[in-house]
Amino acid sequence: SMKKYNTKEKILFIISIMIISGIFGYIYEILFYRIDLGYFTKRGKGFGPWLPLYAFGGLLITLFTYKHQKKPIKVFLIAMITCGILEYITGYLLLNISNERLWDYNTEIWNFGNIQGFICLRSVLFFGISGMLLVYVIIPLISSFIKQNKYQTAITIIGIMFSADFIINYIMLKL
Repeated sequence: SMKKYNTKEKILFIISIMIISGIFGYIYEILFYRIDLGYFTKRGKGFGPWLPLYAFGGLLITLFTYKHQKKPIKVFLIAMITCGILEYITGYLLLNISNERLWDYNTEIWNFGNIQGFICLRSVLFFGISGMLLVYVIIPLISSFIKQNKYQTAITIIGIMFSADFIINYIMLKL
């Protein structure tokens, strides 16, 4: 329950989830595209080793599964559906507003159930599994560290770096 945390701890909790999810997504994509392409490729537009889409996905999973933690199948399905919708909408908007395609499942391996290159069965199943990892492993880990000053300082610094990176590379360079 979040009731045991003060406002600062709640904010740092949210930032922790976003940073860890963003880094997790970056590592996953680096590894996946190494398998798919046969070589390493940089993912995302930022300086740092994180992908904002996964950061927001992790935040949404946390918000939408908060009351369903005792039901793992529900957590899996909520994570799968939520992130599938997020991924589809993001891909669609990027292509139709910025004329950018940051991923395209049409050209990738394991793309069964591919819808317009924006989502596929592998991606949404991965989001479901990742959501369970977040809810049952990562969030309890964050809970065990969140009251420690060193952890709070580290998350604050990384959070500022993540935010600056996002603002510069995903917002300002577009203007």
